[in-house]
Amino acid sequence: MYDNNPTLDPHKPLDESQQGSVYFKNADAPGDPEKGTRHFYIESYGCAMNFSDSEIVASILGEVGFQPTRDMEIADLILINTCSIREKAEQNVRQRLRIFDQVKKRRKGTLVGVLGCMAERLKAKLMEEEKLVDMVLGPDAYRDLPKLVAEASQGEKGINVLLSREETYADISPMRLDSNGVVAFISIMRGCDNMCSFCVVPFTRGRERSRNAFSIIAEATDLYQRGYREVTLLGQNVDSYKWENPDSKEVVNFANLLEMVALVHPDLRIRFSTSHPKDITDEVLYTIKNHENICNYIHLPVQSGNSRVLKLMNRTYDREWYLERVKAIYRIIPDCAISADIITGFCSETEEEHQDTLSIMKESDYTMSYMFYYSERPGTLAARKYPDDIPLAVKKRRLQDVVDLQMEMSHANNKRDIGKTFKVLIEGNSKKSDQQFKGRSGQNKMVIFDKKENLKVGDYVQVKINSVTRATLLGEIV
Repeated sequence: MYDNNPTLDPHKPLDESQQGSVYFKNADAPGDPEKGTRHFYIESYGCAMNFSDSEIVASILGEVGFQPTRDMEIADLILINTCSIREKAEQNVRQRLRIFDQVKKRRKGTLVGVLGCMAERLKAKLMEEEKLVDMVLGPDAYRDLPKLVAEASQGEKGINVLLSREETYADISPMRLDSNGVVAFISIMRGCDNMCSFCVVPFTRGRERSRNAFSIIAEATDLYQRGYREVTLLGQNVDSYKWENPDSKEVVNFANLLEMVALVHPDLRIRFSTSHPKDITDEVLYTIKNHENICNYIHLPVQSGNSRVLKLMNRTYDREWYLERVKAIYRIIPDCAISADIITGFCSETEEEHQDTLSIMKESDYTMSYMFYYSERPGTLAARKYPDDIPLAVKKRRLQDVVDLQMEMSHANNKRDIGKTFKVLIEGNSKKSDQQFKGRSGQNKMVIFDKKENLKVGDYVQVKINSVTRATLLGEIV
């Protein structure tokens, strides 16, 4: 059965350049250990896919008698689901492993496992060099976790980092960790075929494979029946989703899948992440336009605004192609919001090319961006072929240029919403006041508004915007 959902903001895009320094705790897990029950504690770093994978891991462990806990001090098994996108993410993981080692010393018998992309990239080094880890599992090996836990309990360290061309975990119902009971992730595909020169994902998550469409619809239907009102379809590159029905031989593409999920119920709101500019077709855009419950928001990573740099990045599109897709989005869905990922200081980037990134931001009118300076990752094409020749101070200064411009653009974009009314899904209390609700508009903007009687989390409301900040819309229910 499909259970509750994680507190990680499901609207945060899946992003091959993401730092991934935030960790996840099972805040909705049982607080008091039951006598004789084994407990696991899990933290996740990086992209939304990692947080979704942690729910799959939780379900697999639940089948063999483990219960989640918020308290690592009572955990029989401590897991960390890792990210290899940036060096900082790996540094964070190593720091956490040293903390977990202190827990192991206080509580004899506790096991520690490393999951995910860092496990895939560093493999046995994690056990040999760190000597803090009892098991290492890559993203396609989670079904082996119970076996490796049993072996580790007998003193045998275990590792499985084999990548699969078939594994999608389609038959596993995720245990929704740390839930508000309203929004949930649905993983629709795994892996990536794009081979961007700066990115480790194809090496840590393998080739693209799409999940059975009927299992996705079943999961979405189950979530709606359990009270959820929003799902985010996840994949490294959702637009390249393609599944062939083995019986009818009919091919389901991403536009088809979007429509199928939208038809589950008009009150089930749909988001998706992440899109690749080469795959965001007009068919997808018209599907969004034709279904009110598919949110008018597209995360469209640009990475750079310069065609030469994009070619070095192996992004398979140039500046003109990207801007044509942006124009198509605004033409077909006039009130659509677009966000992006941006990398500054990529190999050999000149000052003039940096200015091209600033100008494409303006032309695209992003509502928000995820912004980073380039971090070379071992094993990638860029690390093998291109010198990381931009000084760190220059990378950081260019990043600050991008951040300053995006803050200015976000504020201006939000100001244009003053006086407008948006349909908002209530997700919970505002962080600053329990007298106010928070929720998101279809354009993925956070909206804060005063409570009214008889309204609850999971309800839709119409909110008129009266004022704004750079990050938030402030309004009243109308």
